[in-house]
Amino acid sequence: MSASTAAEAPKGIYHLAGSLSKERRWALWTAYISLVFAAIIFLAPPFYMFVTSLKGSGEIASQVGSPWLVRDPTLENYSAILFNPLFQRFMLNSIVITICVVALTMVISILAAFALARMRFFGSQALATGVFLTYLVPDTLLFIPLYQIVGGLGLLNSIWGLILVYPTLTVPFCTWIMIGYFASIPKELDEAALIDGASWSQMLLRIFIPVALPGIIAATIFAFTVSWAAFVYPTAFVTTPDQMPLTIGVVSQLVRADTFAWGQIMAGALVAALPPVVIYAFLMDYYIAGLTAGATKG
Repeated sequence: MSASTAAEAPKGIYHLAGSLSKERRWALWTAYISLVFAAIIFLAPPFYMFVTSLKGSGEIASQVGSPWLVRDPTLENYSAILFNPLFQRFMLNSIVITICVVALTMVISILAAFALARMRFFGSQALATGVFLTYLVPDTLLFIPLYQIVGGLGLLNSIWGLILVYPTLTVPFCTWIMIGYFASIPKELDEAALIDGASWSQMLLRIFIPVALPGIIAATIFAFTVSWAAFVYPTAFVTTPDQMPLTIGVVSQLVRADTFAWGQIMAGALVAALPPVVIYAFLMDYYIAGLTAGATKG
C-alpha cells in the first residue's frame, strides 16, 4: 500500500508540472498574439502616412491600385516642406516654445515638488492632491478662460502667449511625478544634510536633484512631448502664420477649403512627429524608471 502510494506521488507532481508548463505556453502565445495585433493597429496609421508622403499628387488622386503601395516614390513632398521658409518658421516657433516651456516647467515643478514632498507645512498634502487634480481638467474646458486671460495681457496671436499657457498642461503632472520621486528618497539624507549645516537650497541642488535625475528626465520628456505636440491651445490663440507652431502650421497652410495637399500634409505630420519619437527611442528606459521609481518609498 505504501509502495503504490510512493509510486503514484511522482506521477502527480510531473502531471502538475506539465500542466503548468502547458498553461505557460498558452499564456506566452496569447501575449505574443495580442502584442502583434496591437502593433499592427498602432503602426498602420504611421505606415500609411509614410506611404502617402512618398506619392505625388497625381498618384494620390488617381486612387488606382492599393493605397498601401507606392508605384512611383518621390521626395517632393518632403522637399516642399523642409525648404519652404514658412515651414522653417513653423519649426523655429515650435523649438522656441518647447525650450521655454520645458525650462519653465522644470523650474516650477522641481521647486514645488521639493516643497510639497520634504517641507511639511499645514495643507501640504491637500495642496499636493490639488496640484494633480488640476491635470485631470481637460484643456478643451480651460482654453476659454485662458483665452480671456491671454487676451487681457495682450499676448494673443503670439508665441509668448503659448509659452504662458502651456505650463498649465505640463506643471501639474510633472510636479506630481517629482513629488513621488522626492518622497521615495530616504529622509536620512536630508536629516544628515541639515545636521551638517546645509540649507534647503543646498540640499535640493547637491542631494535631491542628482539622486532624482531619472525622475527629472521623465518629467522633462513629458513636458517636451506636451509642448511640442499641443494642438488645441495654438489653434485657439494663434491666427497668423508667422506665429504658428509646426503642429497647426502644417494643417492651416495645406488645407484650403475642400482642397487637401495630402502628400505634404503627411510629410509635415511625420516631420513634426519625428523629434518625440527620437527622444523616446533613446530615453525610454529613463522615462519608465522615472515614472515607476516614485511608486516605492524608502
